[in-house]
Amino acid sequence: MDAALSLSTLDYAIIAIYFFVVLSIGLWIGRKTKGGEDLFLAGRSLGWVSIGFSLFASNISSTTLIGLVGAAYATGLSVSNYEWMATVVLVFMCFTFIPVFLRARISTTPEFLERRFDGRSRTYFAGLTIITNLFVDTAGSLYAGAVVLKLFFPDLDLFWTCIVLAVVAGLYTAAGGLAAVVYTDTIQAVVLLVGAVLLTYYVFAHPAIDFSWTTVLEGINDPDKFSVIRPIDDATLPWLGTLVGVPLLGFYFWCTNQYIIQRVLGARSVYDARWGALLAGMLKLPILFIMVLPGLLALLIFPDICGADPSCANRDMVFPMLVTELLPVGVVGLVMAGLIAAIMSSIDSTLNSASALVTLDFIKVRRPNMTDQECARVGRIAMAIIMIIAALWAPQIANFEGLFDYLQQMLAYIVPPVVVLFLFGGFSRKGTGTAALATLIIGHTISLGVFVAQKLEIMPEVHFTIATGALTLVSAVVFVVASKYGVPKTDEELEGILVGAPPPPKPGLRDYRLHSAVLLALTTLLVIMFW
Repeated sequence: MDAALSLSTLDYAIIAIYFFVVLSIGLWIGRKTKGGEDLFLAGRSLGWVSIGFSLFASNISSTTLIGLVGAAYATGLSVSNYEWMATVVLVFMCFTFIPVFLRARISTTPEFLERRFDGRSRTYFAGLTIITNLFVDTAGSLYAGAVVLKLFFPDLDLFWTCIVLAVVAGLYTAAGGLAAVVYTDTIQAVVLLVGAVLLTYYVFAHPAIDFSWTTVLEGINDPDKFSVIRPIDDATLPWLGTLVGVPLLGFYFWCTNQYIIQRVLGARSVYDARWGALLAGMLKLPILFIMVLPGLLALLIFPDICGADPSCANRDMVFPMLVTELLPVGVVGLVMAGLIAAIMSSIDSTLNSASALVTLDFIKVRRPNMTDQECARVGRIAMAIIMIIAALWAPQIANFEGLFDYLQQMLAYIVPPVVVLFLFGGFSRKGTGTAALATLIIGHTISLGVFVAQKLEIMPEVHFTIATGALTLVSAVVFVVASKYGVPKTDEELEGILVGAPPPPKPGLRDYRLHSAVLLALTTLLVIMFW
């Protein structure tokens, strides 16, 4: 199915302006980026608006945008559960881990594990995160971004497209560090949201729909596709997976993943960190309406994209078809800029976080007397090396797509032991460094065994969200049993590192508890609407 895109001069101009603005901001901020704290944490000066938009932009990658639209076309609205559940997780984080992280003034999430347990779990988790950031997240974002662009521009060379994306993102990220990432992400989030809203408008305006919800319901004539809560045997997302697995995956992603939590660590105050997280939660709620629902409505506009194929192998063509067939001149350029924004925001985030982990969790740990300027220099060198490796590996993914798919699927099985350590570590004084390391090693060994056994059909296939819940329980048992070994930290050593009484809220309408209640009420209303 041909989705080749013919851009007008205006469309090209909009995309060119976008690139110019993003690069200019990154290089301009680079003049003020002097030390390691500037490079990795923006000098701990980030305000809540930039934090919120950056959290949102970093989460919406090109594969997310294409995938949400395509999955909705094939299976319905239940794919949006990951989006609204993020709001619940972000509210939880505001009450619990944000005050802890900022009070402890940690620079990376693995550092929390060292402060709570010992250096072994820090090294393990940092190493694991660097590997996944480099070979799955950064390289995957480059490859996926290049593949997505080739859907619109078939003549693009995969290798050189990966190189260009890496170089552009690497330039402004290395120059301006986290501040450049956050401020460019803010622009990219706005562009992405505006583009998604415009695409939604033109979908509803199509003659097959003509702004009629009755026409939509009668035309699709499948109530299950409009339901976010699906049966226990649903292949896409069973209700038990939504209840158990999705929150655990969300906690791992939003509360422990360095490339997300780095924005929170760079906040100028606990209030800005909280409000920023809540802003990101608010931005996640409309995703159902402006990204997922248009994919479902595309069934009325392009009913034959998937044909008789039950796996809907062509689902990734839904978004390109909507753009190429529905949007007028100028709007196409804006939506394409939004798509490129989604690509760039994922790449810059993973580059910065991976270099932070290499510098702070490995090099500075062994060279504690490094100056702030030396940290910045080492960080930029690490970022350049990571960028080069990811850019060279990304095109090779085309030759190992089966293996790469397994690596991406395996990420869900990496989650359980990490979630257990952060939850027990934050809420309980029990547990030792030995227990933490045993939980990571044994938990990941069991998870890998279950994953391989399912793929080899030695044991029945279980939906990965349900498997995540079961493996988290197993990891919790390992932690409790292994806590009998080793020496627990004293109350003095744990001072300030456990979840406790939060700082007092701002008065009146600035009270984060009020904002949280409103967000949870809106989330509940959304779920009820599409139950």
